[in-house]
Amino acid sequence: MNRLEVETWTFPGADLGPENPLPPLACPGDVHRVAGGPGVPRSMLRRMRYGRVPGPLPYTLQDGYRRDLTPREFRVAVLENEFLRAAFLLDYGGRLWSLLHKPTGRELLERNPVFQPANLAIRNAWFSGGVEWNIGTTGHCPFTCSPLFAAALERRDGTKVLRLWEWERIRGIPFQIDALLPDGSPVLYVYVRLRNPHERTVPMYWWSNIAVPETDDTRVLVPAESAFRFKYAAGPRLDLVPLPTVAGTDVTYPVHSPRSMDYFFFLPNGARPWITALDGTGRGLVQTSTARLRGRKLFVWGRGAGGRRWQQFLSRPDRAYIEIQAGLARTQAEHVPMPARAQWSWIEAYGLLEAPAEVVHDADWSAARQAAASALEQLVPRETLLKQAARCRRFADRTPRSLLHLGSGWGALEAMRRRYRGEPPIRAPGVCFPENSLGAAQASWEMLLRTGIYPAGPPEHAPVSFQIEPEWRALLEASVHTPHGRNWAAWYQLGIMRWAAGEYDAAREAWENSLQGANTPWSSRNLAILDRRDGNLEGAARRMLEAVRKAPSCLPLALECGRMAVDAGLYDAWLDLLETLPETVRENGRVRILEGQAALELGDLERVRRILHRGFVLVDLREGERTLSELWFAYHERRLSAEENVPVDNALRDRVRREFPVPPELDFRMS
Repeated sequence: MNRLEVETWTFPGADLGPENPLPPLACPGDVHRVAGGPGVPRSMLRRMRYGRVPGPLPYTLQDGYRRDLTPREFRVAVLENEFLRAAFLLDYGGRLWSLLHKPTGRELLERNPVFQPANLAIRNAWFSGGVEWNIGTTGHCPFTCSPLFAAALERRDGTKVLRLWEWERIRGIPFQIDALLPDGSPVLYVYVRLRNPHERTVPMYWWSNIAVPETDDTRVLVPAESAFRFKYAAGPRLDLVPLPTVAGTDVTYPVHSPRSMDYFFFLPNGARPWITALDGTGRGLVQTSTARLRGRKLFVWGRGAGGRRWQQFLSRPDRAYIEIQAGLARTQAEHVPMPARAQWSWIEAYGLLEAPAEVVHDADWSAARQAAASALEQLVPRETLLKQAARCRRFADRTPRSLLHLGSGWGALEAMRRRYRGEPPIRAPGVCFPENSLGAAQASWEMLLRTGIYPAGPPEHAPVSFQIEPEWRALLEASVHTPHGRNWAAWYQLGIMRWAAGEYDAAREAWENSLQGANTPWSSRNLAILDRRDGNLEGAARRMLEAVRKAPSCLPLALECGRMAVDAGLYDAWLDLLETLPETVRENGRVRILEGQAALELGDLERVRRILHRGFVLVDLREGERTLSELWFAYHERRLSAEENVPVDNALRDRVRREFPVPPELDFRMS
């Protein structure tokens, strides 16, 4: 018995909120970016430098979420056979949300009891739990909080197949995921196919991010004798460390880690790739794959105050999880060159592994690994996996006809562009991008394609989507040189395209032309970012202050303005502007922090004290960010300095850290 149905599940969740109307031109640095380290091969260093992108463009940011949880309905595709029940969140990247082992009633994944976005992804919003599919570029992918296309298919033997797919816009490629639970199978199969439709090599990235419960006796086993360790600290680098013991500590037990860590395991070439997290009884989830998916990783939040606070921030106070992951490269800092017209595929398998507890928890690392490997070979023999991969490969071109769910309209728009321009169609058999997926985000670009004119909407409303591909830029460059196409919105979009191409003088010209067409805060904001890039920080901040006066209710604009004003030292100007903004903006946690930073510099310590002790939540705290703890320490340093007439020196800083530890609700330090 195997079935595939769409169900509605209800559980507590936060509202994802509106997307940010501002193009993400200047984004925070990647906390995972590393320069290398001892023992890192040159080939890895090359891949770490290769394929980097400066930000999520052409995607918008998803940063309008909140933290108030209410019962919400989620569309879930459920695959089931006599051993397993797998559930996928169709509106949230097709994430494998639950994998239930029916004979034992055991949930194999960390199934978060709540949906709580936080600022950990490329587009900001991310949530913990389940298995997340990450494609395109380093980080949690653009689809993690966005819908995928989904369809139900059936193989000749009656096996139901859930097909998920989308068009990835940074690399301009389609990707496809086929999930199936054949009758009698003790594992869930997930077949992944990537296609490069271009006549050029593109940088590629994929990691399957698997959350599993963390217990005091959980041990992670993998066929490796060493790993590259990444610490979330200043000057991040990779260190090659032996397994299982580092500096006297067995790091294969996640609870032994005092701080957040990544371990990228060094699997020998030719070894069967797999990873498992087993509890004290020798049971837990195992993931294995064919050779294409060569990387394996362990991430732990650690037992430090910051790691524990992050776990609570993302879920419930009594939840703890780790991540065991699988990727195309050895580390998540790398992109892999994908040749022109190439097609890559692999199959993954997920199931319950049961191995002798006394062996997998033995100090003999080799014996522990071999016990897990033997149990895996019994669960799903390597030959069985290869045969299933071949069957999936033959089935992958089957046209989906029974659509269960719609994704975005960007694939349909690209197909339309190619058709209008007389170019070859997207070569992606097995997936489709129906025109009924086109929506408001694609409407202006569709009009540009059909008429040659990008429409000028009301200046008080920012455009809702962006394009940076050269093919769309050529259309827009032609549009602004026609009488009807020379409008503020067209120039605004053209400036974004030029910025993305690194043509900053040309971007400035476009945004200045946009301002001549309509004096919008949107182009003023973009010019301020250019001013800051050119070293004119005060001029940039003053331009941003003026932009906010034009759109005082735009929270993302106010946040950028506050950051820029504080950096420029315009503390009074920022605080004066705050008095004029709506309460919904002033009470935002990030705005309150910017208020506190300005007040601190002006010596208004009482104002800072009220902000720190009143209680608030920084909803969009970034992974690795120390803003809260730094403001806490800085306040007490200034306070003691004033009260005792002593300088703020290293001795005082050390004293503050001893006597005034960061309150748990403010402590998110990962190192």
